[in-house]
Amino acid sequence: MLDFPRWKRLGIVGLLLIGILLALPSFIPKHYTPGLNLPRINLGLDLSGGSHLLLEADATSLLKQRLEQMSETIRTEMRRGDPRIAIGDISIAGGRLSFFVRDVAQVDQAVERARAQTNGVGVTGQRDWDVRVMDTNRIVMTPTEAGQKDAVDKAMEVATEVVRKRIDELGTREPTIIRQGSTRIVVQVPGLQNPAALKALLGKTAKLEFKLVDVTASPADVAAGRAPVGSQILPYPDNPQGVPRIAVHRGVLISGDQLIDARQEFDQRTNAPVVTIRFNGQGGRRFAKVTQENVNKPFAIILDNAVISAPNINEPILGGTAQISGNFTVESANELAIALRSGKLPVDLKVIEERTVGPQLGADSIQAGVTASVLAVALVVAFMLVTYGRFGIYANAAVIINVFVILGVMSLLNATLTLPGIAGFVLTIGTAVDANVLINERIREEKRRGRGVVQAVELGYKEASRTIFEANTVHTISGLIMLVLGSGPVKGFAVVLLIGIVTSVFTAVTFTRMLVAGWIRRNRPTEIHI
Repeated sequence: MLDFPRWKRLGIVGLLLIGILLALPSFIPKHYTPGLNLPRINLGLDLSGGSHLLLEADATSLLKQRLEQMSETIRTEMRRGDPRIAIGDISIAGGRLSFFVRDVAQVDQAVERARAQTNGVGVTGQRDWDVRVMDTNRIVMTPTEAGQKDAVDKAMEVATEVVRKRIDELGTREPTIIRQGSTRIVVQVPGLQNPAALKALLGKTAKLEFKLVDVTASPADVAAGRAPVGSQILPYPDNPQGVPRIAVHRGVLISGDQLIDARQEFDQRTNAPVVTIRFNGQGGRRFAKVTQENVNKPFAIILDNAVISAPNINEPILGGTAQISGNFTVESANELAIALRSGKLPVDLKVIEERTVGPQLGADSIQAGVTASVLAVALVVAFMLVTYGRFGIYANAAVIINVFVILGVMSLLNATLTLPGIAGFVLTIGTAVDANVLINERIREEKRRGRGVVQAVELGYKEASRTIFEANTVHTISGLIMLVLGSGPVKGFAVVLLIGIVTSVFTAVTFTRMLVAGWIRRNRPTEIHI
C-alpha cells in the first residue's frame, strides 16, 4: 500500500498538474487571450445573465395540420388508385374529415384505401384515425385520442431539436433546451440580454412552399377572400398590385423539406439582401421540371402560409438553387436562412413566459458562491490542521488541489456552472476530507492497538479504503439518478457532484497516501502524532 515506484509518482503528479493547468484559463478573462480557444467553464443563466423563454405548442394547429395533410393524401389516393374512385369535396369541420363517394358501389373500396393511410399507435393495436361510413356513402375520418397524443409527442421531439439547431446557429454557448410536460419547451440562453430576436426566430415555423399562382381568379373575388375551387387565398403583404391577398393553387410544387442549405446573400443586380436556397438532388430535379413545365407563369414563394414574393418563371431553373427576395434587411434575411437551414417546426410555438436575468444579478450570485467556497475551504483547512497536524496538512493539500482538478475537469468537458452547481461544489469541498478523516481515525485506532508506524499507516489506508469506496459508490448512484432524471438546476448540481466524487477520492486516498509514504520513507519516524 505504501510502495510508490517513480513511474507511479510521476503519473499521479502529472495527472494533477494537467487538471490544475486546465482550470487556469477559467480564471483569465477572455479578452486577455484573444484568438486562443482554451477550455473554459461556461457560466449558466443564473451566473452570467441571459434570457429564459417558456414555449408552448399549439395542439389545435397541429390537429388542423393533420386534417389538411390527410385531406391531401385521401384526395391523391382516391384519384391514383386502380380503379379510380370519384369523391366529392373533402370537408374539414368539427375536428374531423368527411367526404362523399359518388358511386355507392365503391364505398367499401374507399374505406379500405382510407384505412390504409392510418397507422397503429404503440402496442395497443389502436389506430391514429377512426374510419366510419355514415349516411350510406359518406366516409368520416376522426383522429383518435391516442393518435393525437402520439402526433403531439413526435412533433415535440422534432420541435425541440429544431429549436436547438436554431439557437446553435446564433453562436450561443451552452443553451439549456428541455421539454417540460407534453407540450412545452424551456429555453435558457446565457449571455443573451435581448430576447426579441430569439423570440422572432423560435416563433418562425419556417414552412417553405412553392405553389403556382391562380391567374384565373378574379381580382374582386381575391379582394373579398373568395378562391376558385382547388385554390386558396393567402396573405401577400408586399403585393405590388396593392391587394394584400393572392390566390394560389393548393397543390404544392415543391416544399422546403428538400432543402439542404440556405444562406443570406446580396442580389447582384440590386444589392438587396436575399436568401439563396439549395435543394438536394431530388428537390433540384423536381424544381427544374416544375420550372420547365410552367415557363411564363407566376409562382408563389410561401413562408408560414404567407406569400413572400410571386415572381414570373421566365426560364427553367436547372441548377438546383433559387433566390428568395422580399423586403429583407440583412438581419431578417439571416434569420430566415437560419430558420430554413434548421428545418421547419412541425407545430406552432408561442411564448407563454419570458424573463431576462441581468448580468448584475449573475455577478452577485458568483460573488456569493465564491464567498461560500472560500469560507468552506478555510474552515475545512483549519479544522483538519488543528485536529490531525501533519496528516491534516496532507489532507488540506488534497482539498486545495481537488478544487482546481474539479474546475479543470469541468473545463475539459466544456461543462456549465450554475448556482446549484456552486452548491454542489461547496458540498464536495466539505465532504472531500471525509476520506481522510476515516483514514486518520483508522490509523489512530491501529496505533492504539500497538501497531508500528508503517503497519498502522498501511492498515489505516487499506481498511478505510473499502469503506470510502462503498460510501462513494452510493453517492455516485444518487448523482447518476439526478443526472439522468433531473433537468436544469438538478442536473447542474449532479454534474459537479459526480466530478467531485471521482476527484476527491483520487486526491484524498491516492495523493495523500503518496505524500505520507514519501514522508515515512525519508524520515523513518518511530512515532506519529495524529
